[in-house]
Amino acid sequence: MALIWSAIALAVCVPLAAAAVSPLLAWRDPVYIIAGFAGIVGLGIMLFQPMLIGGYLPGLPARIGRRVHLWTGAALVAAVVIHVGGLWITGPPDMIDALLFTSPTPFSPFGVIAMWAILAVALLAALRRRLGLRPRTWFRAHRLLAIVIVVGTVVHGLLVEGTMETVSKVALCALVVAATIKVMADLWMWRKRRTLRDRIDMDASSA
Repeated sequence: MALIWSAIALAVCVPLAAAAVSPLLAWRDPVYIIAGFAGIVGLGIMLFQPMLIGGYLPGLPARIGRRVHLWTGAALVAAVVIHVGGLWITGPPDMIDALLFTSPTPFSPFGVIAMWAILAVALLAALRRRLGLRPRTWFRAHRLLAIVIVVGTVVHGLLVEGTMETVSKVALCALVVAATIKVMADLWMWRKRRTLRDRIDMDASSA
């Protein structure tokens, strides 16, 4: 158990520590630095999200993990707001170009798409009951948006040449992708088995 938690802590903390000693910080103002670190924190949170929903974190029951998943989701939204807000304060024209998909930087569209997907998940989660979303509808929407979030964020992060150290950044991105694929595959198998079991029960009851 301690080994798994240590590995997760290293995967998240090493990129943060490497970015903290980057020489590029010397030419940046505090708001820009905070915005950049908010993005790194957001990427780290994304490693926890699938592990929480899948019950993979040792010592943390799945039921509690799903509840924590909601709070870390809110923290992810806050990190995105700080990240985008800080970049807006330090460079409004650049952010306008990014939001309008006219920025010349290749990483901008992926970040913007991931941002809107994160906000869409948060909005759906907040209005889920009011909208009357069925569990299956919510699951499918969340799964689709989660794929968009992970792909967009990972590509965005890999293309940005900034304060993050390359090896630790690639490792964290790879873990985020691997954890997301793992939990989606497991949930798909679980739902498939559940559907098969329900059909068997229905056939048995009608026989």
